[in-house]
Amino acid sequence: MTTTASTDRLRRITEAVREAGRMGVAELAELTGASEMTIRRDLEALAGQGVLERYRGGARSLLLRGEEPPFALRAQEGVAAKRRIAAAVADLLADGESIVLDSGTTCLEVARALESRRLTVLPLSLHAVNALTGAPRLTLLVPGGRPRPGELALTGPLAEASLAALRFDTAIIGCCGLSAANGLTAYDLEDAAVKRAAIASARRVVAVAEADKFSRTALALVAPATALHTVVTDESAPNEETDALIAAGVTVQKV
Repeated sequence: MTTTASTDRLRRITEAVREAGRMGVAELAELTGASEMTIRRDLEALAGQGVLERYRGGARSLLLRGEEPPFALRAQEGVAAKRRIAAAVADLLADGESIVLDSGTTCLEVARALESRRLTVLPLSLHAVNALTGAPRLTLLVPGGRPRPGELALTGPLAEASLAALRFDTAIIGCCGLSAANGLTAYDLEDAAVKRAAIASARRVVAVAEADKFSRTALALVAPATALHTVVTDESAPNEETDALIAAGVTVQKV
């Protein structure tokens, strides 16, 4: 089982190698305070996730600046906060609602929180489809689209057409970055297009964002902050950012 300490270390290694382009085992051991043997194991794990490429004595990054870390790495981060966010989102939904549920690790936790609910849900990732398959009271709709490797987010014209044909009570949208100034942003252009289609198809938009999302602005604009009705985040989200969202008319719930 991956511990919080090892997950944090993997994140630091990923970010350090991405910034530098390449780093040696000894440098990473000094940076993290871990043994060189531990660093070698971490580099093998990250190489297996496609984050970096190993060479004798170190590793080089396979991620460009501004790229999103792989799903498998993000799924291990901030799990407790994501589950609190998911539980709070579930409490916002009334039985009988129709929901479009975005892709991403936080939205996957939302899917797990909805398993026992009486709802109609269209998930935008195969991870969430799998989590909700067999839920006894839930009506599951599956969109078309092309799944992105690893992420398994459904993108492309078929996904957008599925959304255009339906109208939902609530869209639950994840993000790569969020601020009052720059709005809700995503790294992938096709993913951003599907998010926009989901927002356009819903009466209410609930965005989910862990605290670190407020320090980022990704490449593709999904929607301005004013398009959001509610943002659910964790208690460590920066007050200056959440206050700016509130000033823009967005309801912010910290959990």
